[in-house]
Amino acid sequence: MNASSNAIRYRTLAGTVLTQFALGSVYTWSLFNAQLSHKLGEPVSQVAFAFGLLSLALAVASSMAGKLQERFGVRKVAIASGLMLGLGFYLTSQANNLIMLYLCAGLLVGFADGAGYLMSLSNCVKWFPERKGLISACAIGAYGLGSLGFKFINLALLSHFSLEATFQLWGLIAMTMVVAGALLMTDAPKQPAAAQTGGSRDYSLAEAMRQPQYWMLALMFLTVCMSGLYVIGVAKDIGESFVHLSTATAANAVAVIAVANLSGRLVLGVLSDKMPRIRVITIAQIAALAGMLTLLFAPLNASLFFAAIACIAFSFGGTITVYPSLVSDFFGLNNLTKNYGVIYLGFGIGSIVGSIVASLFGGFLATFHLILALLIVALLFSLTIRQPGAAQANKQDFDAEPHLGKA
Repeated sequence: MNASSNAIRYRTLAGTVLTQFALGSVYTWSLFNAQLSHKLGEPVSQVAFAFGLLSLALAVASSMAGKLQERFGVRKVAIASGLMLGLGFYLTSQANNLIMLYLCAGLLVGFADGAGYLMSLSNCVKWFPERKGLISACAIGAYGLGSLGFKFINLALLSHFSLEATFQLWGLIAMTMVVAGALLMTDAPKQPAAAQTGGSRDYSLAEAMRQPQYWMLALMFLTVCMSGLYVIGVAKDIGESFVHLSTATAANAVAVIAVANLSGRLVLGVLSDKMPRIRVITIAQIAALAGMLTLLFAPLNASLFFAAIACIAFSFGGTITVYPSLVSDFFGLNNLTKNYGVIYLGFGIGSIVGSIVASLFGGFLATFHLILALLIVALLFSLTIRQPGAAQANKQDFDAEPHLGKA
């Protein structure tokens, strides 16, 4: 790669990290539930549903981002994402009922976030085919750090400004960062098959979806997302009602999850460049399985509870970091945004299925048992799955070898 191309890809990496940091700010949403509940005169549970809609819209938009990039290019779509994000937060500041909150904070902000998230991540990974795991860790780590950084930014804004002004300033800051990052990005060139890990050929979305491996990967992804998102969303409540911790002690779950989540992104992301990525996913699944078994069957105290949720958060963070590169290993780099986009719908589905099961069947335990069963199936999948065409390639290699005794 020449010096000019090298400069372009590192500039794209810098822009992607900046954009991902701003997009990750949506995970500070819980800071606003209480004040929005007071403003709208609605229960916190109904206000918090806006974040569930946001997660679902984010996943749906991510599945569509590949088509948008093909037509308009990464820079224009990312700029539009930033402008839409700013508009979404401004309209959220004006919301005076639940429907408007759901439309603005849920659907509009979620769609804007998803349109920029997966597209910019996949484009950046394509620029670094030799270090896909490390680049995913950098980009998705920035997304995770965005929630931590904006926690302090938004708390500072809330302490000096009204709720409405805080949403507007948050939107302005995030929009500026996303647009600035977008201006640094360039669409990655198409990769020849020889440059891809393992020499895998490129599958179109239609071709990939005809492969059983595609749906095995999709179920594995949905399972880890369901376990991570459900436990992250209700960790404090689990600590109080399930483990009988004090409110102050249970609140420490938020910090434990943040550290474990980021550790999973960095550790498993880097590890995925040093060993087969499917084995890294197996490690993540075993960690999640250990955490879920502990929550279900161990005599819980504070230490065991924090260790269990740390395992689940570590698994979740690592999985969403490694998965873009894993999908490219199976189905090629050039159509990664579209091929991973449909699998990424599991993020949105997982964000709501756990809560639905809990509400229908009586709380945490029902969801924990479902997740445990799915984790066992997913682990079996990860231990037995092979890349498309691997069996045929092995047969061809065998047929090509000279056989003793053959006339």
